[in-house]
Amino acid sequence: MPEPTVPPTPPVPLSALLAREDLGLRRIAGPTDTDPVIHWAHTSEMADPYPYLLGGELLLTAGVHIPEAAGSDYFDAYVSRIVAAGGAALGFGLAPLHDTVPPALVAACDTHGLPLLEVPPRTTFSGVARAVWQLMAQARHAELRRVTQAQQSLAAAASHPDPVRAVLRQLARRVEGWAVLYGPEGALLGEAGRGPEEGVRERLAELTGVVTSRSSATASDTTASGVHLAAYALGTGHGFVLGVAARHREPGDHTIASVAAVLLSLLTGEHQSGSGAARSSALVRLLLGAEPPTVAPLLGADHWLVVHARPDAQPCDPVAASALGAALGSPLVDLARDVVRVLVPADREPSPQPGWTLGVSAPATARDWPAADTQAARALSRARATRTALVRHGTHRPALTDLLSPEDAEAHARALLAPLTGPLTETLRTWLSLHGSWDRTAVALSVHRNTVRQRIARCAALLETDLDDPDVRMELWFALRHSER
Repeated sequence: MPEPTVPPTPPVPLSALLAREDLGLRRIAGPTDTDPVIHWAHTSEMADPYPYLLGGELLLTAGVHIPEAAGSDYFDAYVSRIVAAGGAALGFGLAPLHDTVPPALVAACDTHGLPLLEVPPRTTFSGVARAVWQLMAQARHAELRRVTQAQQSLAAAASHPDPVRAVLRQLARRVEGWAVLYGPEGALLGEAGRGPEEGVRERLAELTGVVTSRSSATASDTTASGVHLAAYALGTGHGFVLGVAARHREPGDHTIASVAAVLLSLLTGEHQSGSGAARSSALVRLLLGAEPPTVAPLLGADHWLVVHARPDAQPCDPVAASALGAALGSPLVDLARDVVRVLVPADREPSPQPGWTLGVSAPATARDWPAADTQAARALSRARATRTALVRHGTHRPALTDLLSPEDAEAHARALLAPLTGPLTETLRTWLSLHGSWDRTAVALSVHRNTVRQRIARCAALLETDLDDPDVRMELWFALRHSER
């Protein structure tokens, strides 16, 4: 069986659901020495629910599917299919069809190790589902509070007289494990927390080698004894790596370790490597009038990608923005009002990041950074409208328009689009790219759908054309494509 697809919310322990006195649930079968977790509640009266389960469900049934002459074979097959689908538990509702839970069902759940709950007549299935989501919301709130407190304590530790060791100590405390900082060539620069078990130190050192040798931002593994290992590259590839080992892995641990990695990047690798001084020099030269192409070599790359990112949960803070830059492999981060911009060397291919929506430009030299910034912004708009984690600009096959003279095409585009203002042009471009969808265009532009309708109607009036005509849409799309150049 593949791993079940689960929602991005903390699961609910079955014991927490049983503790809800308002539900009156009673565990009557299945193992009692384990506490499985529930990812959602699902109601089904199918005799074979397997095709409709994703795994991790509390399956609720009133027994409508049970034949009158059902015997132990029927219940054994029914329960075995739930277990094969990855179901976490089964809830059987009393009334209106059954006054008691069928004994053969109880026996089948004991045989297959599936927890069986008796749902009293006064408790509705929708009430059980609501309780599951309430418990998930409480767990999510507790997780966010824990991460926030950890971020604050790590930031405070970074201001101590010995900041590197203070950050390591705070990280080890927060994840209840061991934190270690490796320098270039695997040199151990500092450690804190519980001493690692036998073999863990060596395995974690091997994992940090994976990070440095493959230019990967992070790597994780689990030892045979169940210890969770993670390695985080610091900075932009100068050999500093943060390693973390913990017996238990909580949902927020990755975020906490990522924040620690950002702070350690600022405290160690960036300053010792000299790249921070190079960036400062580049900034000063720009402020004093130098052109971007002349200062770009100080940043260590010839071609760059511009990445625009928006967090799925607003607002974004500087720590989260820095953590995103670290994950993408670049400290060149700009936190604006509602978007984070990151300048990434073109040899570091951005990958989707949990909790973020990304738009990525085509590779560009320093002279073309402004155009790449525009490309990334449009890619981000399309990613948000299509609910895609990452969209890249310019990933298309050669088109018929490539056969046209660029000069002639641009001149025609300027003449055709001359009546439109900037906001109208951008609205028309987004609307056409999303196949005339009012709702997705509104999402991409962060405006009301009625505003989109008004702008498109204004475009049609100024251009004196019918935007419902596919030939007109095609010509305008080609013109908009060439007006980008």
